Amino acid sequence: MLAEFVKVATTLEVPPGVMTMVQVVGQEVCLANVDGKCYAIGNVCTHEEGPLDQGRLEEYEVECPWHGSRFDIRTGQVTMGPASRPEPVYEVKLEGTNILVRPK
Repeated sequence: MLAEFVKVATTLEVPPGVMTMVQVVGQEVCLANVDGKCYAIGNVCTHEEGPLDQGRLEEYEVECPWHGSRFDIRTGQVTMGPASRPEPVYEVKLEGTNILVRPK
């Protein structure tokens, strides 16, 4: 059975071009808004556990601030190392101005 969606933020808190870390049932998740659409991936870099929300967001890629690993926020796939393992991806939906994420 799939877990229920959890409200993590509002669209005012995460405007286009912004990333932030949110907690989803005890898991750190990087929530990013690209052109008005929100995406959520694991916030802890799979290379050396850097905080992805403190990195850079360029189009659909988030860059870890520690060693420059890059991940596609739509798929979690590594687009540039040194990381070799993908990030988990979370399902996101909007209800009015509320941003909800489904826990893993």
